Amino acid sequence: MYSLMSMSTSQKIEFMKVAIDQAISAAKQGEVPVGAVLVVNDQIIAKAGNHPISGSDPTAHAEIIALREAARQLKNYRIPGSTLYVTLEPCPMCVSAMLHARVAEVIFGATDPKTGALVSKYYMGRDGRSNHTLKVTGGILAEQCGRLLKDFFALRRK
Repeated sequence: MYSLMSMSTSQKIEFMKVAIDQAISAAKQGEVPVGAVLVVNDQIIAKAGNHPISGSDPTAHAEIIALREAARQLKNYRIPGSTLYVTLEPCPMCVSAMLHARVAEVIFGATDPKTGALVSKYYMGRDGRSNHTLKVTGGILAEQCGRLLKDFFALRRK
């Protein structure tokens, strides 16, 4: 299931704003500005920004870091009933981790036409090929999330 959520859902917007703050922090450290927030029962369990460059870790995407932290806190590699907010449509690696963790829902801001694994390039977790299905909502604060990335890469190209 994929939907474009109306902006009337204030709680979703507030959680996405926290993810945006994480993306801004990542950008200040020279990382691609992507942020993620993992929520269980309307409580933030973990939040993170991208850190593959500073961590010399190709798997240190914001989503993976947030999933790792949540699993540590909950003492369980499964996180059923959770919602992951992320500023950019996740890549295949991150969606695979979400499927293994049994994340219930992914809410993202901007689409990623090159590597987006939920609606843009692939339909992971929604195509019937996995034993777990993700509920997917896109477009929450999409313009703001996309602007972070455009501005970051414009500065890098100068």
